[in-house]
Amino acid sequence: MNLVALVAALAVTPFGAAWAQVRDTGDYLRRMDTDADGRVALAEYQQWMGHAFERMDLDRNDVLDPEELPGGRGRPVTLAGHRESLAEAFRRQDLNHDGVLDARELAAPPQ
Repeated sequence: MNLVALVAALAVTPFGAAWAQVRDTGDYLRRMDTDADGRVALAEYQQWMGHAFERMDLDRNDVLDPEELPGGRGRPVTLAGHRESLAEAFRRQDLNHDGVLDARELAAPPQ
């Protein structure tokens, strides 16, 4: 299961409930921006986007096995692989390549 499929699947599970409550880009930025500097760094992005992974990893082995994935099937997803996929998505969203995401970049889908 790739990152896009995993995120889409999580959005309709109880683990995705926090995402469903985000009302606008500013709200999204405020929730992700843990140091309140008005920008989202890679570590903040990975922490926010990785929350569902942590909740789903019931045996805490840093691997989502098929039975832990939505639908109970798919290839295992490692935490390291998930974080790398998030880093790739982050780099695609960082349109001005400054190493952080602002509200405008967060609102745009990854290129």
